[in-house]
Amino acid sequence: MINITIPKADVSITERKQNENEEIKIQPIEGFIDLHEIPRDKGGIILFYDNQDELLFVGKARKLRQRVKKHLEDKVSPLREHRKEVHRIDVLFVEDAMEREIYETYIINALRARYNVEKAFF
Repeated sequence: MINITIPKADVSITERKQNENEEIKIQPIEGFIDLHEIPRDKGGIILFYDNQDELLFVGKARKLRQRVKKHLEDKVSPLREHRKEVHRIDVLFVEDAMEREIYETYIINALRARYNVEKAFF
C-alpha cells in the first residue's frame, strides 16, 4: 500500500469583503486581493474551498499565481460557474511535475473535491 500525506498549505488567502469606508489600492479579483502572496515562479497544487471549508476544486500549475488568476477570470475554467462559492484558496508548493500529478489526483479523491470530475474515482 502506498502512503501519501497531504502537505500543509504554504500560502492561504481568504476572500475579503470590502468595507464601505475602506479604500483598497489593489483591485480585487472575485473578492481576492491578496493574490500577490502567491509566488509567480513556483509550481504546486491549488485548493479552492467554500465558506464551509468544503473542497470545491483542486488544480496544479507550473506557475501558481498565473493559474489561480486564470481560474478566477478565464471563461474556460472548470470553476467559471462556481466562482462565487470560493471563499479560501490554499497553495502547496510542489516543484516536481510527477509529484504534482500524484498529489492532485490523491487530494481530489481523498478529500472528494466537488467539481473535479475528470480525475475522480469515487
